[in-house]
Amino acid sequence: MQAESLIVDDCERGIFRVHRSTMTSEDVLAAERERIFSRCWLYVGHASELAERGEYRRRSVGGRPLVFVRGKDGEIRVLYNTCPHRGAIVCRRDEGNANTFQCFYHAWTFDNCGKLLGFPDEEGYATTGFDRSKMGLGVVTRHESYRDFHFVCFDDAAPSLGDYLAGTREILDLVADQSLDGTMRVVSGTQRYSIRANWKLLAENSVDGYHAPPLHRSYLAYLQGTGALLEAGKGALGGGSTALGNGHAMIEYRAPWGRPVAFWAPTFGEESKREIEQIRAELCARHGEERGTRIAGSNRNMLVFPNLVVNDIMAVTIRTFYPIRPDFMEVTAWELAPAEESGERLARRLHNFLEFLGPGGFATPDDVEALDSCQIGFGADGVAWSDMSRGMGRTPRMDDELQMRSFWREWQARMTETRRHDWSDRRTNGARAR
Repeated sequence: MQAESLIVDDCERGIFRVHRSTMTSEDVLAAERERIFSRCWLYVGHASELAERGEYRRRSVGGRPLVFVRGKDGEIRVLYNTCPHRGAIVCRRDEGNANTFQCFYHAWTFDNCGKLLGFPDEEGYATTGFDRSKMGLGVVTRHESYRDFHFVCFDDAAPSLGDYLAGTREILDLVADQSLDGTMRVVSGTQRYSIRANWKLLAENSVDGYHAPPLHRSYLAYLQGTGALLEAGKGALGGGSTALGNGHAMIEYRAPWGRPVAFWAPTFGEESKREIEQIRAELCARHGEERGTRIAGSNRNMLVFPNLVVNDIMAVTIRTFYPIRPDFMEVTAWELAPAEESGERLARRLHNFLEFLGPGGFATPDDVEALDSCQIGFGADGVAWSDMSRGMGRTPRMDDELQMRSFWREWQARMTETRRHDWSDRRTNGARAR
């Protein structure tokens, strides 16, 4: 597998192509697990999920079983979910509140900070070199957070989270500052589903503005029928795309739907209009007219390389995905909301979220079918390359493909173990070794 030969990136001629073996090869996936998922910062959870001491969430991150937990000392940790005795997982529920975790295999017991508390027949170790102080649950040492978004990294040589996030920090700020009380929270409940497609297809799709009018036309027709289509028309919805560094990218645009944070639409009902306008006015008073209007009214689909999507559109979705096989991924998603939202305000948000982004909503089934179709198509003989040249040589629009090219440029750099300095369509001076 020669990753440098799998991408054609010719800015002078305006050609960008990706070899389809990147989507089907077991060797490529094995290398991705080593060079991407074992070396990049990966999202593990949001601080709001662990409001109380002892609260935990069981997570799988980068193929590793973990426990995201707030210990009895109030500190948030990420523990490896494996018993140091013989390997069984010690946390077997997805979420809860616990003072201790006990391995069901041999009853070794640990506190919620990972310390070994006890085990049967301790006398059996009296004549051995056993050191119980070194037999606690493993702690993921590279664990950092930004605006309550917590990440882990399994590479001791990786840069700090702040450096890694690069331009995404500004966009995460726009999300976090939607709360008038200064706190966002993950709404209770988790979406889990799978897609019979390569994981990179969902990375592309999540920031792809080109597909929305044809693929999601039923949703746009629905909005038209309800009177919520504020900006009817064909083609691009208006806006632009941006490479945010390190393979991260986003599209930002105005769109024909309402936003629960502070952009009213007819589907919200006339009775909500005054309240939403008051929220918008408060956001503008706090952050200035330009930034407040951006928080309230602009939509953003953002990809944090390699597998975190934060879609701040008709609702705020946090989505992660991980490959099980070259043609199969598992997806997990949550809804993020201002902590002060409740009652009708929260109901509006959840309705908007599920209506478009839920597994049974207007968009997700469309996207799943499209990605499944692409994966089937990769099996066709005679077509070796996929094209992502749209928009090269012009100011990037939201329905161009700069954001996908940014992702693939970082993918190639990671897979060839080189470092990029520019993820845009400008010609660079080459790469240097990491």
